[in-house]
Amino acid sequence: MEQDWTATGARRGRIFGDLPAVVLRPLVDPLLHRTVTRLAQKHRSIFARLGPHIHTDFIIDPLDLPFALHLKPDPDRPLLKAVSRGALPRHDALIRGRFRTLFDLIDAGEDGDAAFFSRDLLIEGDTDAVVTLRNALDDVDGSIAADTAALFGPPGRLALSVLRRGAAAPVKGYPS
Repeated sequence: MEQDWTATGARRGRIFGDLPAVVLRPLVDPLLHRTVTRLAQKHRSIFARLGPHIHTDFIIDPLDLPFALHLKPDPDRPLLKAVSRGALPRHDALIRGRFRTLFDLIDAGEDGDAAFFSRDLLIEGDTDAVVTLRNALDDVDGSIAADTAALFGPPGRLALSVLRRGAAAPVKGYPS
């Protein structure tokens, strides 16, 4: 059973300011579900590239958000939801880093190998699955971030513009 999000986790989140994580989850999960479902319909080729890794459970942990993300890229039932960093679900692979680094990877602006070797990303578990996921995302024409923003119309495009201009804030206790 998943534990509640703690105030400690909420304080770690810089992008959402002081908004408690317990308040964010009911707002974030429906947006994540809509996003992963629509992107799965638009980018069916990703699943072919993932091969056996469509059943892999990934944890994506943006250290400057008050939660981690659970991704299961199953084409029939794609899953993307916010999870408590203190009670991560069973997973095969974990990708951890600053939100900005992770964002740049899906916005076609960051070299995944360079991010890993510069220690901007920490990878644990099934590294083959992580590399396969990264390659599948790299093969997408355009930007997954732009496609996601388009799902939400003008507010989404505005948010993307702000994210593209924003600078990464250092995370205490994590190398800059």
